[in-house]
Amino acid sequence: QVQLVESGGGLVQAGGSLRLSCEVSGNVFSIRNMAWYRQSPGKQREWVASISYDGITEYADFGKGRFTISKDNIAQMVYLQMNNLKPGDTAVYYCRTQRTPGIWSESDFWGQGTQVTVSS
Repeated sequence: QVQLVESGGGLVQAGGSLRLSCEVSGNVFSIRNMAWYRQSPGKQREWVASISYDGITEYADFGKGRFTISKDNIAQMVYLQMNNLKPGDTAVYYCRTQRTPGIWSESDFWGQGTQVTVSS
């Protein structure tokens, strides 16, 4: 069974930085794409960034130049470095990986989320 556990959220002032971590259990890490999503109160969950099994990264427009996704295949960890944080970045951040390698689906694995709060 694949499990994802996020950590690293917290309260930070605008302009500050946070590094989120996602620990992935189960011997599946190296062949699956990973992603970070976020959800603010009253809004739908939105995609933040992705990293493919071979290290190709993609970012939502709001994160380009501020957020960096990375992973450690040996430790089975995914990270999201967030710099120059804004109050609009306040959300619960979730880690996601594919149930079927190469395919994003509604049955994918998700973590429980970690709260990020950015004060003005």
